[in-house]
Amino acid sequence: MDNFLAHSDDTRKQMLADVNCRSVDDLFKQIPNIIKDFKLAEPLSELEAQKTIKNMAHKNNVGYTSFLGAGVYNKFVPAAVNYVAERFEFLTAYTPYQPEISQGTLQIIYEFQSMICRLTGMDIANASMYDVSTAAAEAILMSMRITKKHKVLVSNRINPQYKEVIKTYVWAGNFDIDWFDTLPDELSEYSAVVYQNPDYYGEIVEIKPADTLVIVIQDIAALSILEPPKNADIVVGDVQPAGIPVWFGGPHAGYMACREKYMRQLPGRLVGRTVDKDGNQAFTLTIQTREQHIKREKATSNICSNQSLIALMATLYFSLMGENGFKQAGLLSAKRAHLLSDKLNDIGIKTLNKDFFDEFVIEVKDANETLKLLKANNIIGGLKLSDTQILVCATEMNSIEDINKYVNCL
Repeated sequence: MDNFLAHSDDTRKQMLADVNCRSVDDLFKQIPNIIKDFKLAEPLSELEAQKTIKNMAHKNNVGYTSFLGAGVYNKFVPAAVNYVAERFEFLTAYTPYQPEISQGTLQIIYEFQSMICRLTGMDIANASMYDVSTAAAEAILMSMRITKKHKVLVSNRINPQYKEVIKTYVWAGNFDIDWFDTLPDELSEYSAVVYQNPDYYGEIVEIKPADTLVIVIQDIAALSILEPPKNADIVVGDVQPAGIPVWFGGPHAGYMACREKYMRQLPGRLVGRTVDKDGNQAFTLTIQTREQHIKREKATSNICSNQSLIALMATLYFSLMGENGFKQAGLLSAKRAHLLSDKLNDIGIKTLNKDFFDEFVIEVKDANETLKLLKANNIIGGLKLSDTQILVCATEMNSIEDINKYVNCL
């Protein structure tokens, strides 16, 4: 077993000396012992523990009507989604590296990929990404592998959280990034131009063809009523609006799709459909250009897994809602958002958007006071963008009564 030890005695001594420690015990003495500071109550029976936890939960503020968006949306989730996804076959299953014993999960992922392709208008999709932020950053790296250029142009109007993740990739990688408000005429020096649609402020963006690759961070819920971004080369986004509860901000999953000619550069895992030796339908992992399977320097990414359970929930959502149900939810969201915007305009609160789906920016005298007033009436009124601007979202979950209450409070 000596061959498998990470460090020799000499290496450990040198490492300890570098941090001014004589032994491993000295090293760990510097770590606060938080366990001894815990003030635990006396042991409880299961019944007593349940009652105690329920009493604690009642201290939470509940019953708020939410008009929050900004990347996480309160959407209707059919009850069957959680019922099926929480079955032990899916909830406790390990990631499907062994196709012969994972046909159910692999089929679900294949269906997920097919649905993403149909929604985005792309030719191929992967099995999902960790989240939309990393999907956007990975799409940028993908564009650089395709074009051999190491500079990218990104819209200033993307979600600030996506920006931070992209900046981290820039810091760790060997490429440059320019941010734009107005698209420049000359794009030949860039590997890609990156948009968000609708953008962070809710505005629907016209995706134009360019003389470089076009990456679109696309709201999947908006595709219920909007045309897919046909001029895009790579489309990424979050599946959260498709059957994933808000869940305190996560976990969610990203999706990623592209044109067929770029599929060899698509990171992550992909599931394909084939037939076995008896001619029966079978599913298996395919095009595995990941560092697990090929030389590390030739790998497309270190994204070697996916969000299988979340992708399953999204697949269940689309299956249960169907094309008509998905479109109906999108239409309801758009109608409720535009109704709220119109009613706010009628009372002198201006909407700053020209075209929007379910999210828009309003201008008020004092954002803090406005949100405070709404909260006093059990309404989470939106996200403060500045002292005078609030980002507001309405979905199919916001009734006309909720909208009238919002307006009447102001």
